[in-house]
Amino acid sequence: MVFQGICLITENVARMREFYQTVLQCGASGDDIHTEILSQGMPFVLYDRAASERDMLFTYPEHAGYGHTTLSFRVQDVDREYARLSALGISFMTKPKDYPWGARSVHFRDPDGNIITFVRPRLQNMDAGTTEDELG
Repeated sequence: MVFQGICLITENVARMREFYQTVLQCGASGDDIHTEILSQGMPFVLYDRAASERDMLFTYPEHAGYGHTTLSFRVQDVDREYARLSALGISFMTKPKDYPWGARSVHFRDPDGNIITFVRPRLQNMDAGTTEDELG
């Protein structure tokens, strides 16, 4: 079995696409119904709630919570990203901090309330073979 990816259901694909392209500095493909965010590593999908309910025949508020998802992105410099996003007006839940499990992280929310973590693992905690270039 191979993990395919993540799909965020949203009321406003265009707003979320613009947010993620700005925050992650990446491209996107698709339209205002279904967009794939082309981040490094694994892309993820934004899907219009009304279209997804029509296509899949169930309503998300009954079966899933909003704002209960955390997306984690490995970055080279948490503090530099914090400064860059702060200058763009992003509001943060936490400031950059070193955590006991061996990572420096910062947390903020996307326009729909999902939590985003930018993280920099300590080198000794990374998988064997991970290079500096793979961190960001």
